[in-house]
Amino acid sequence: MFDKLREACGVFGIYGHPEASNLTYLGLYALQHRGQESAGIAASDGVRMRHSKGMGHVNEVFNQPVLAGLPGSLAIGHVRYSTAGDSREANAQPIVIDCMHGEFAIGHNGNLVNASGLRDRLVGQGAIFQTSSDTEVVVHLYARSAGPTVEDAVVEAVSQVQGAFSFVMMTKDRLIGVRDPHGFRPLAIGRLGEAWVLSSETCALDLIGATYVRDVEPGEMVVISEQGLRSIRPFAPAQHAQCIFEHVYFARPDSLVFGESVNEVRTNLGRRLAQESPVEADVVVPIPDSGVCAAIGFAETSGIPMRMGLIRNHYVGRTFIEPQQSIRHFGVRVKLNPVRSILEGRRVILIDDSIVRGTTSRKLVKMVRAAGAREVHMRISCPPTISPCFYGVDTPRRSELIAATHTLEEIRKYLAADSVAYLSLDGLTGAVRDGKSRYCTSCYTGVYPVAFPKDEAAYLQLALKLNGPADGSGTGPVVAATEPDPVAG
Repeated sequence: MFDKLREACGVFGIYGHPEASNLTYLGLYALQHRGQESAGIAASDGVRMRHSKGMGHVNEVFNQPVLAGLPGSLAIGHVRYSTAGDSREANAQPIVIDCMHGEFAIGHNGNLVNASGLRDRLVGQGAIFQTSSDTEVVVHLYARSAGPTVEDAVVEAVSQVQGAFSFVMMTKDRLIGVRDPHGFRPLAIGRLGEAWVLSSETCALDLIGATYVRDVEPGEMVVISEQGLRSIRPFAPAQHAQCIFEHVYFARPDSLVFGESVNEVRTNLGRRLAQESPVEADVVVPIPDSGVCAAIGFAETSGIPMRMGLIRNHYVGRTFIEPQQSIRHFGVRVKLNPVRSILEGRRVILIDDSIVRGTTSRKLVKMVRAAGAREVHMRISCPPTISPCFYGVDTPRRSELIAATHTLEEIRKYLAADSVAYLSLDGLTGAVRDGKSRYCTSCYTGVYPVAFPKDEAAYLQLALKLNGPADGSGTGPVVAATEPDPVAG
């Protein structure tokens, strides 16, 4: 129902706790916002690995009898939104196998840009794939590795993939976390007594009472066993390219992501937006829940009071059905309802984190006007989204992104707003530490830090201009070939 970019996945792992599967269940609850299609847990008691997964939310997939069947002090979990591979139970993670290296499970947050070519090569060598997920490529590479140790096999497998990955992996007696050299997706390390924890976000650590220690660093592999935590750096260094959209929208505001408070970054985005694009108005209204932090910052800087002029219904399920074509326009109203006493007769500033297609924003402007607003001004706490993402975000094709195909004035007219303004790229990168050197902004610039196969680019309507600057002409984004693709050639 909502015109938003869809989350990546969430991963969680814990080593050295007798209630490992129960704590993983709780950790996945905290990460539910990162994926609502499927959930899974694999656990080990040191002798045998067991797993359970299914379609739906965490509480729909797991209950007490299921968790009781996952004993052991080691577990990993995964919540999924499909950015590569179909939405079906076969693609739910963790993926669990038994090979010459022993039992092995893996959960993945991210997207592998060269998975298609690797898959074709493996199939040609006789591999039989059970899923359409890009993650299964890593499983086959691991199983075929001649590395003498589990760590060697993991390094050999992961060294062949490109793109975005934060992996949690487990054998019967160790937990492994790996983050790609660019650091696209987050992965935090925590402690719970003597136990070690890995998690996509620190909000999951908070829920189980664990303490945040540090992030798995870009290009780092951590191996956790009876000997404690061991750090390995098996990959060549690369320019950091952490996903800035984690701060804009994906992560929960109570998390630390990439070592920074998401709440504080989003509030800073609102402050900068108010400085860049002020407007005379009576009330600042966030579009809940994603626009709340930025609205607080905007109101603080502008001096205009913030009020909750739109109320969200938190009980709308994933499968809300609009029963007839004639009443489809009720979709947004089921989710959000205006407060007339706040909006009527006032000049309203609507704050949101992003506009993708613009369809929902258009309906919200209409809804606010119908509630009596005298003026409606849209303010967006990130730059215009002009390019698809290849690194773990489900982005529409470029032709569906309103900012890629329309001018700002055309967008304003389409939304029927009195004014529209986006935060500048400098405003966005200035809200985070070392924003220009540590973060990926390809969805706003069309400059991609990792090259991808040309056939994939053509499918997604990209104009390949290797190593060229984004020209803003609307002819298509740019692919920055910062490293060779061993498959695409």
